[in-house]
Amino acid sequence: MLTSPRVAKVECIGARQLRVTFTDGLVRELDFAGVLIGIFESIDDDVSFAEVSVDPVAGTVCWPGGLDLDPDVLHGDHEPATGISALLTREYRLEDISN
Repeated sequence: MLTSPRVAKVECIGARQLRVTFTDGLVRELDFAGVLIGIFESIDDDVSFAEVSVDPVAGTVCWPGGLDLDPDVLHGDHEPATGISALLTREYRLEDISN
């Protein structure tokens, strides 16, 4: 049975920018400037956005207060339900993420 890649690591690398590393070795750098609308407006400031972490159960990025993002959308497999995507600024694969 195949499982979808999940988030292994997340880093805030700038204002509204994340580096997301997935369990399949894919790394995506995403810029969320201008796309944090609705309930996500609560993390649209430097301090709140930087509180990002990995939810080990859901395998995705999350913030305090229960906000999270779909790992399949972050991985690039699906479009977000809102139709508004973060800007992909860089994408690459790690050779070995077991270390």
